[in-house]
Amino acid sequence: MSEEQKRKTALVTGATRGIGAAVARRLAQDGCNVAINCLNEQLRDEQGLAVAEACRAFGVEAECFIADVSSHDQCREMVDTVKARFGSLDIAVNNAGITADGLLVRMKEEQYDKVIAVNQKSVFNITKFAGAVMMRQRSGRIINVSSVAGLYGNPGQINYSASKAAIVGMTLTAAKELGSRGITVNAVAPGFIRSDMTDVLAEEYKKKVLDLISLGHFGEIEDVANAVAFLASDGARYITGQVLVIDGGLMM
Repeated sequence: MSEEQKRKTALVTGATRGIGAAVARRLAQDGCNVAINCLNEQLRDEQGLAVAEACRAFGVEAECFIADVSSHDQCREMVDTVKARFGSLDIAVNNAGITADGLLVRMKEEQYDKVIAVNQKSVFNITKFAGAVMMRQRSGRIINVSSVAGLYGNPGQINYSASKAAIVGMTLTAAKELGSRGITVNAVAPGFIRSDMTDVLAEEYKKKVLDLISLGHFGEIEDVANAVAFLASDGARYITGQVLVIDGGLMM
């Protein structure tokens, strides 16, 4: 069997930018072929193709796959296509997420429903279909991106907090269901990480948050990518059903 055939394949949802792109690059650096999920053709052309090119620089194969991960059918088709293209699906990183913030009493129903669909239902969809592939392989790694908002709540984000809290429960349940087939399921819960989401925060609010972080600075997307890479590695083969908080001591 050639070296290419032995490579693991990783599917990363929402991988066109930020944490998802960093995870894709890091897994490629570790020698994985990478399937980069993009919401649509525009995001593929404007951002996804560049992420794929960066992954290929590590000598692996990388391609973009278009799917709205809130869609059950599109997730099934994407997982089938990735499996057919690469021959296996060994790592699934459920990273796709959005925000639509607002105070509880002012939040519109569509704001709530959209965030739940993208952030939470996507985890169900991908875990279901990727998990089925991994069960047949009798091995696999599933890593879900939650948030400290899902552990401790955050004013103005009841939809986001609900979706990220649900991911924790889904992680624990999937870990119990899939463990006997050699599949580990874990989550990471980032705190304040430098990204498009934190760049738009008011400077006064950023200062208040920084005062609460033990390490005194925001995290970088690579900090999350490194944690995901560890949980995807053979070094984490006996770790499952865990939530790794990456917050620099924010919630101590």
